[in-house]
Formats: sequence, structure tokens, C-alpha cells
Amino acid sequence: MMLYKLVVLGDGGVGKTALTIQLCLNHFVETYDPTIEDSYRKQVVIDDQPCVLEVLDTAGQEEYTALRDQWIRDGEGFLLVYSITSRSTFDRIERFRDQIFRVKDVDNVPLMLVGNKCDKVTERDVHREEGYNLAKRLGCDFIETSAKTCVNVERSFYQVVKNIRAQREGLRAGAKQSPRKKKGGKCLIL
Repeated sequence: MMLYKLVVLGDGGVGKTALTIQLCLNHFVETYDPTIEDSYRKQVVIDDQPCVLEVLDTAGQEEYTALRDQWIRDGEGFLLVYSITSRSTFDRIERFRDQIFRVKDVDNVPLMLVGNKCDKVTERDVHREEGYNLAKRLGCDFIETSAKTCVNVERSFYQVVKNIRAQREGLRAGAKQSPRKKKGGKCLIL
């Protein structure tokens, strides 16, 4: 059974823990209790393939920036979460994305931009189109979710898994197709 390591990143209070617990334990957490680091595992079937999701729920507070590098190193796919009710959490998303690319030092990382709390329609501060536009600029997928009403929770995590699978298959296909260089070249010292 394949293991997929997912990391949930975003500012404090955007609902990272609520999304993770809704996915893994099927219930909504009403109270806000800042997380430092929690890991959850869940067996699921995605596109008829059984797999294990290891979801790392991370701290959003600024004082945990150093820990974030380690979380990013360990992760294969990332959910960048902001609250649709908070402009500042949306504005800081690019910092998380930049940190991922700096730490991973690769061109392509499976990412999902997640606008959480879409059930709070009357408190909306970030419009859906802004989310789409940011995702387009970042080169990633976008979805709006509600941990409270279960809207798109599974879908957001599962899409990241599908992107990881596609990346793994692409790497395997690339490894099969790349011709091996012949050994036996000559070295000439003048």
C-alpha cells in the first residue's frame, strides 16, 4: 500500500487542524487550540487504489518558522490553506509557497491552494476569483472548502495525492526513457 506524506500549511486560525481532523476522524473541531505539530494517518482508496495518507498538521504561528523547514523536507505534497474570511491569511500564502520551493529546491511540487471556511458566506473577505487567480499564478490547483460542513475536504487532499502519483509516474517514466551514457570515455591530461 502506497504512503503519501501530505503537509498542511497556512497561518494560525485558518482551519488546518479542522480540515485534517475532518478528513481523518470525521468530526468538526469547534474550539481553536493552536497546534505545534500533529500527525494523522488514514487508509483510503483513491481511484481504486488503496493508500495511506500521512497528514502533518502544522503550526501557523510565525515563531515556528524554523520547524517548518523540516516539515517541508519531509512532505511530498502540500495544502496551502487560508481563510476566506481573512485577507491577511490569503496575502501570506505566497510566503509559504516560496518557503516550500526554497527548501525542496525543485521546480515542481504537488500543491493545492485551499480557501477554507466557505460556509461563512456573509463574512467572506477573499473572493473565489482571487483564489483562482493566485492558484494560476502559483501554478497549482485551487479549491474552496468547509471543514464545518464537509464541503470539498476529501477532494482537496485526494487531489494532492493524485498530483503526487502523477509526479511519481512521470519520474519513473523519465527514468525508463532516458538513455544511459556509455562508460569508457577517455581522459586526456595535457
